[in-house]
Amino acid sequence: MIKANLIFRDGEPFVQAGGLYYRARIGGGGIRQNKVEGDQATPVGTLLLRKIFYRADRVQRPQSGAGLLIEPLSPRDGWCDDTSHPAYNQQVFLPHKASCETLWRTDHAYDICVVLGWNDQPPVPGKGSAIFLHLPPTKGYTEGCIALEEAGLRQLLAQGLVSITVPQPSMG
Repeated sequence: MIKANLIFRDGEPFVQAGGLYYRARIGGGGIRQNKVEGDQATPVGTLLLRKIFYRADRVQRPQSGAGLLIEPLSPRDGWCDDTSHPAYNQQVFLPHKASCETLWRTDHAYDICVVLGWNDQPPVPGKGSAIFLHLPPTKGYTEGCIALEEAGLRQLLAQGLVSITVPQPSMG
């Protein structure tokens, strides 16, 4: 089992585990202690890996040295981001009555998508939803998630990654 840290080198984000550094992308809203729904910020805290999804039609099944549940995605998989709905910040099946993010994307960002433990025990409406560890999106930032290139993500998962700690941003 390994634990990683989000760090900055020359102003650029990296996930550091042991002596290895993996170039990362974070939320376009930066890092925030007080995350709220829609701010595009990556939350401060230790984010435990909960579950791994993958697109079986596009990529090989990832391995988890930590024994995480690994499930193939389907076009019906979604994640509720409606702060007024009882399923807020939980996996749902589409179509759904509430506002939801579709996990079956046309881009490749969620070809491997790891659910990170953020605002989930229990979810607090408005504190942020759908914080994942996934592949880089086409734009240069995420909507609050952490993204790694596929080779690095696969390596960390196979080695038993269990958490990523996101530190409080330094002032100055």
